Amino acid sequence: MLHLLREPLHRTWLVLTVATSVAFWLRADGMVGFAAGAGTLAIAYLKGRLIVLDCMELRHAPPVWRGIFEGWLLLISVALLGVYWIGANDLRGL
Repeated sequence: MLHLLREPLHRTWLVLTVATSVAFWLRADGMVGFAAGAGTLAIAYLKGRLIVLDCMELRHAPPVWRGIFEGWLLLISVALLGVYWIGANDLRGL
């Protein structure tokens, strides 16, 4: 069984499975608030990065392509975190 972890794609699959379980646990266990939401978004960013680098095989792509995809992913993740933060602060004022 451990010989399967020598393959990068199998390691990626394992990390994605564990990350999905952690994100599910964060929300299913009733955790709420900005920290739980930010944690969930951070896990989603890491999962997206793993998919871009390993499943789409951009880890060894030319720097321009890798930069475009990783930059887009970072931009979207920061924008979502910002919207989530604004929404969390608006709810405190109610």
